[in-house]
Amino acid sequence: MSENFQVVRVDYHNPEHASALIELLNAYALDPMGGGIPLTESTRCTLVTKLAQLPNAFSLIGYLDQQPVALANCFEAFSTFRNQPLLNVHDFAILPAWRGRGFSQQLLAAIEQLARARGCCKITLEVLEGNQPARAAYARFGFDAYLLDPQKGKALFWQKLL
Repeated sequence: MSENFQVVRVDYHNPEHASALIELLNAYALDPMGGGIPLTESTRCTLVTKLAQLPNAFSLIGYLDQQPVALANCFEAFSTFRNQPLLNVHDFAILPAWRGRGFSQQLLAAIEQLARARGCCKITLEVLEGNQPARAAYARFGFDAYLLDPQKGKALFWQKLL
């Protein structure tokens, strides 16, 4: 692990942070695990402004020697069963050239620290079934499939596009 890796909470009003967030998110979008399609021009131009308007949102950027190499976009939600906030990691990406160096663990630790500070009962995220490196990194940090009753099976993440 590099001693020069630093996780910084994004200031959405800081142009350097905003630019790094968009570039990292676009790199993730272009990756096969992100869908392989670049962000639209509209998203590139308005996303950071929209995130800044959401009090339940925060983003973290991992810098290696002052170069942005990792990103997490997170949103606070609420667990009705636990009657406490939860934190969802919506986007989590390490640039391909920097994967496998332990940066994911450091970024996840920063997320956990903020979740605990917010009084969250858990952290949730989604991962593609075939993304074995990410699954291994998340498992190494303590994540596991969501399961209430072993006879009913694991929870599935579904979507309906609007």
